[in-house]
Amino acid sequence: MRRRTIVLLAAAAAGTAVTFAACSETTTPPTPPDSLSPSFAKGGAATKVKSISVSPSSATVGKGTTRQLTATANPPGSATTITWSSSNSAVATVSTSGLVTAVAAGSATVSASAGGKVGSSAITVPGDPPPAGTEILVGAGDIASCSSNGDELTANVLDGITGTVFTLGDNAYQSGSSTEYTNCYGSSWGRHKARTRPSPGNHEYLTSGAAGYFGYFGSAAGTAGQGYYSYNLGEWHIIVLNSNSGCSTIGCGAGSPQEQWLRADLAANTKACVLAYWHHPRFNSGLEHGNNTSVGAFWMALYQYGADIVLNGHEHTYERFAPQNPSGQADPNGIREFVVGSGGNGHYSFKTVAEPNSEVRNNTAYGVLKLELSAGSYKWQFVPAAGSSFTDSGSGSCH
Repeated sequence: MRRRTIVLLAAAAAGTAVTFAACSETTTPPTPPDSLSPSFAKGGAATKVKSISVSPSSATVGKGTTRQLTATANPPGSATTITWSSSNSAVATVSTSGLVTAVAAGSATVSASAGGKVGSSAITVPGDPPPAGTEILVGAGDIASCSSNGDELTANVLDGITGTVFTLGDNAYQSGSSTEYTNCYGSSWGRHKARTRPSPGNHEYLTSGAAGYFGYFGSAAGTAGQGYYSYNLGEWHIIVLNSNSGCSTIGCGAGSPQEQWLRADLAANTKACVLAYWHHPRFNSGLEHGNNTSVGAFWMALYQYGADIVLNGHEHTYERFAPQNPSGQADPNGIREFVVGSGGNGHYSFKTVAEPNSEVRNNTAYGVLKLELSAGSYKWQFVPAAGSSFTDSGSGSCH
């Protein structure tokens, strides 16, 4: 601070009074603008960082390889030091110069920061390709809500897994509307839409005719208004069924059009291994919903034709059963059921006593079930989202 003072003087001369005004002036240097860099130096003041951009904004980096990212401050020259960080160093690390190294399958956000501003790049590290002759089927149910981030966590897991994605219904909460599919599901699992083969749940039918679901997925969801269809995946035949609002909108019982279609499809199948999925589980140890007998005719037809695996959602848990028959009795020639309601929208509690043949249960982890489908056999792995260490894995043979 600089101070200047003028002294007061008074004089009288020749009978004339003369008064000199006095003043005191204080000046203070200007306050520097809000910027971390460059520092004030000879030549002028710094410029505030308005934004940071990272190029490329997204990248797929193979495991064990590297990718150089570049950060640019706006306006140019407003930052001389950039700080780099990774949201998931188990998937990808980043050096002080922005060099990304892919560590393991999954996804991570690499960020660059300066002057209080942050830019980022979405990094995907794909998983190892499956062995020759093996197909990957991966997914979950009870997925997306705009009021939670569980679906973003599980979508990040999908980023690192190749193959076909399945959904087990209740894909977009609360009512499966077109808006919820676009804004809630679309912003997470939606980036895998091109490789997704979906099934609907009861929440889809809170919108009349599940119009949001059929409109979003189009032909990938089968015939509009039906929601049941089948496809082949390598040496496996995959059947997608529609248990809708507890089978009250589209029938599931013996003799219903859907059950008759199922039997005809099974009769025409030429693949040795069969997997089916839909929303409501015939068996589950969850406290919220429990067993659902309305889909019993599905189980009977699948069992009679020697199906191997059934996947369901609805109960917001993960549960694996030993092979069993339609009556819930252990049977080495029966169907192995997985309940995979761990897609991202909350968790439910289990009953005190588990259902017979229940082998593994978890109701704290978000995650997806990854199936490796080979000729005559299969492997399974529950892949947890960030924040959980629970997993489950094993293998089995087709009938």
